[in-house]
Amino acid sequence: QAQLVESGGGSVQAGGSLRLSCAASRTIFSGYTMAWYRQAPGKERELVAEISSFGRTNYADFVLGRLTISRDTAKNTVWLQMNSLKPDDTAVYYCRASRGIYGNYWGQGTQVTVSS
Repeated sequence: QAQLVESGGGSVQAGGSLRLSCAASRTIFSGYTMAWYRQAPGKERELVAEISSFGRTNYADFVLGRLTISRDTAKNTVWLQMNSLKPDDTAVYYCRASRGIYGNYWGQGTQVTVSS
């Protein structure tokens, strides 16, 4: 069964760091673009960063060099390293795997809370 499982969320103070992980079942990792989205209370879900199966990355403007997405095909895992966190980064972070007509999958989300 295809699934994505996120972990690594938590509560930190502003300026702190967190590393989110998303473990994917084998059937939905190879060849898929992996991405992190986030959704803050009362706001729409928005793209944070994505990485193609070839390793090409794309970041939202608000990332400003603070966040880094990476993936390891051997481990079927994608990470989001988040540094210099701000209260505005508080949100539920979701992992997504997409590959055109072949599939589009979401994880259950992991909460990130940044206090000032």
